[in-house]
Amino acid sequence: MPIRYDQIAERLRAYRLGKGLSSDEVAQQLGLSRAAVYRMEKGELIKIETLERVSELLGVSLASLLDAGVEYHSNAVSFLERMRQIEQTSERVLAHYEPISFLLTTDAYNDHLRQMMMETMPPSASRAEFKRQVDDVLSILLERKQSVRQRQPNIASVIGLLEIERFLRLGLVGRLDLPPAIQRQRRKAAAVEVERIADVMEQEPVGVQIGLVEGVLPSQTFQIFRRPEGALVSVSPYRLGELPNINTGVATVTAAAEAVALHEAMFRQLWSQAVRGSVGANILRKLIRKIEA
Repeated sequence: MPIRYDQIAERLRAYRLGKGLSSDEVAQQLGLSRAAVYRMEKGELIKIETLERVSELLGVSLASLLDAGVEYHSNAVSFLERMRQIEQTSERVLAHYEPISFLLTTDAYNDHLRQMMMETMPPSASRAEFKRQVDDVLSILLERKQSVRQRQPNIASVIGLLEIERFLRLGLVGRLDLPPAIQRQRRKAAAVEVERIADVMEQEPVGVQIGLVEGVLPSQTFQIFRRPEGALVSVSPYRLGELPNINTGVATVTAAAEAVALHEAMFRQLWSQAVRGSVGANILRKLIRKIEA
């Protein structure tokens, strides 16, 4: 297959952002001009020797940059940037989110997620560095949310009732030792988000379908992107709900036919079990009332 320099450029940008480096810093550390790095990220011809040096600097394999198999992302920033890039050219997305899709949350959830992520900061972490990572994650997520609202791609997603119940019971928290009054506020905020999902299920806006599954779902989320140039599947350990995780795990992205086919078969099985429309919305609202009682 011919080398797709535009796609190499997208992966370069994602890995660079995940490493927390600016284009100027990459140029300086590699002894390149800023113009050269700019051309690389524009998808122009890149010498293999330069790619090898870039891959070493970014801590990824040359195979990952060239898309020779599977992309691995041990950083939520680089992974979410790749999701943003891939969504831009996707005609249909099939997904399993846990507990809910950030792309369908209210605008108030943006600040809630920032707060939750900051609450997960490890004691040994640099606050400034961790805050930068949180800011980067939110910047990419907000761009994705805005893009989805404008483009209205066809998205079908399955969510688990057990995950939703956990979300409601814990509330929008990043740790479990918050004062009781704050926990009550966070549970109310979680209920607002679940009510939003119920509204979406009931109204079924153009391009958005949600299926509610009452059984146990996979422990990792996945997305299948159908694009004119071929399908991709991503698998992620990162969480954007209660007790969020943006630090630990390795996400993958691949166009391997077997991986895509297996995940599509799993999605179809889950979708066939799912409750949709007003029936699913009513189940969510009954769950909200049960937990609030």
